[in-house]
Amino acid sequence: MKIEVTNFTKTIGKVNILENINVYLESDNIYGIVGKNGSGKTMFLRMISGLILPTSGEVRIDNKVLGKDISFPENLGILLEKPSFLGHLTGYENLKMLAKIRNVTKNDDIQKFMAIFDLDWEDEKKFKKYSLGMKQKLGIIQAVMENQRIIILDEPFNALDETSVLTLRTMLEKLKSEHKLIVMTSHNKEDIQLLCNHTFTISDGKIESDS
Repeated sequence: MKIEVTNFTKTIGKVNILENINVYLESDNIYGIVGKNGSGKTMFLRMISGLILPTSGEVRIDNKVLGKDISFPENLGILLEKPSFLGHLTGYENLKMLAKIRNVTKNDDIQKFMAIFDLDWEDEKKFKKYSLGMKQKLGIIQAVMENQRIIILDEPFNALDETSVLTLRTMLEKLKSEHKLIVMTSHNKEDIQLLCNHTFTISDGKIESDS
């Protein structure tokens, strides 16, 4: 998989939310997006997910233009801002419902993913009663459980306990070895340094530097 962003600018009112973004992303890598709050990190993720369209420029996913050839990247797993599920259902019920959309993930697979993150699939607790950490784990699971080829994670380590942080780091390394294209933000420099092959620094909607 490859994502090519060319001269992408998004203007709302008279303000450039993203300005003249040019990046190239490909499989077998974990890309880190860093910057201060309000710098444009989440908008960057929305850009490559097809959730915002450019005022000028374009995003290509394997040579297909977002917003023209395709509406969204095919085979995309995404965790954006705070995970949101149906509050009256259990975590397992929520994941089963999502899995029915594409019908590629079996119940056994969902149960295994929940076990990896120390969530009991038989727990009758409703999502609305979940702690922040439990909600985050469920959000991560839905982003990876269908073997998605592009995985976009906005602050995935938020609210996770130490054990779950290590679990997620191991999982992301494994996914990279399986030829996934992973893009993530994190306020924790250690997560970025340990996991990411490349890092883009964003300031005021512009790419300041990449490494």
